[in-house]
Amino acid sequence: MRSRINALALALSIAASMLLVACGGAAAPAAEPTAAPEAAAATEAPAATEATAAPAAEAVTIRYGLWDGNQQPAYEACAAAFTAENPSITVKVEQAGWGDYWNGVQTGMVSDTAPDVFTNHLAKYPEFASKEQLVDLKPFIDRDGVDTKQYLAGLADLWGRDGKTYGLPKDWDTIAVVYNQDMLDKAGVTVDELNNADWNAKDGGSFGQIIKKLTLDANGKNALDADFDKTTVVQYGFIPGGSGGAYGQTQWSHWAVSNGFKFNDGLYATKYYYDDPKLAETIQWYANLNLVDGVAPTLADVKSLGANALFTGGKGALTTDGSWMIGAYTKDTKFKTGFARLPKGPEGRKSMFNGLADSIWVGSKHQEESWQWLKFASSPACENIVGSYGVVFPAVQSGVDAALAAYKAKGLDVSAFTAQATEANGTFLFPVTDHASEIGPIMDALMDSIMLGEKTAVDGLKEGNDQVNALFQ
Repeated sequence: MRSRINALALALSIAASMLLVACGGAAAPAAEPTAAPEAAAATEAPAATEATAAPAAEAVTIRYGLWDGNQQPAYEACAAAFTAENPSITVKVEQAGWGDYWNGVQTGMVSDTAPDVFTNHLAKYPEFASKEQLVDLKPFIDRDGVDTKQYLAGLADLWGRDGKTYGLPKDWDTIAVVYNQDMLDKAGVTVDELNNADWNAKDGGSFGQIIKKLTLDANGKNALDADFDKTTVVQYGFIPGGSGGAYGQTQWSHWAVSNGFKFNDGLYATKYYYDDPKLAETIQWYANLNLVDGVAPTLADVKSLGANALFTGGKGALTTDGSWMIGAYTKDTKFKTGFARLPKGPEGRKSMFNGLADSIWVGSKHQEESWQWLKFASSPACENIVGSYGVVFPAVQSGVDAALAAYKAKGLDVSAFTAQATEANGTFLFPVTDHASEIGPIMDALMDSIMLGEKTAVDGLKEGNDQVNALFQ
């Protein structure tokens, strides 16, 4: 089925990469980021003979937007390599944080100031496509003979609809537990315990016990102690990443799906199942970490200070986050940070699997040059460079090899993320449907109200489910 990730093929590809790195046979250098490929032509399929684009006649500057500042240096290196081979085309890499980025893209499409090429998200592109704001890449792909099978299994399929293609894959990600090694050591919790923890929505399982053991009040009592005072917590066992809104990618989706919940019936489904009791009990457990147990900070603190800042500032022992944040945690902390497996729920370990792609804005005045840059950025020539920076897992196999080698050279064990991707039935797809821009605000407000204790999960999710599904009527 085209809408389903080929988990077995993906698992075999990543497993092969891990074996190569372990044996010292990675395909890309590990110690330093790659400066530039020898020749982009060696990484692409031969161009179709029917139509070959002529080189640009005059100097053109292409604006390329992304939101992840950690990836900006890698793509600036790609841009330099691209311009070296295409002297008439300069790529200006523009970065803005998540909220500002999407505001800029959306308003820019109206005011005619959007970037020519931009990093796109599965939750965003269906609406852009429905409004005809994206260039259909299929004619370019067919003309130049770009082989979409070069990407890890299933990634390219996510960006097609009704015979059109709206993006070429650039990377993928999974979720894992991030831990403060010093806090684990002081509490007598081992990484093996974390990697083998289980979870359920009733009492949190052994993972819930670990969270309590890692939570300390002002008197040094942990949350397993009868004398624990949750009003004087100085160290939280868990730092939640906020309420998670509609999808809970890094916050609660892994627990919910491991508890038997599913968002919908697949790509472009027209019905959500937010009223599922399995989700309700999961979200109530998640909210009660603060509301009842006092082992997590308030939503207000998470919103004002940021979950990442709370963790890197030494305010908590555990959090959950995506593989794109590996570099940020290891760079921004003054203590040893590591990554552990997600706990095993009633249905096993589950992680949301997400893949990003680059798209071309239909209003670009330089669509041919934009395509040339996008084609390069999504080829092994660029993705190997990105992989060598060790910030994300690229969408092509050689890029994954380069990333694993780079992480190894930095002394980082990222197997918690790759093991999740290779585990049978260990991933589920980020929900891709219409009305994402309307679903988001509905669920943001309702999930916040649950986390604040203003509504129970059962009542709030039933209300949200009715509002969301009414959008498809």
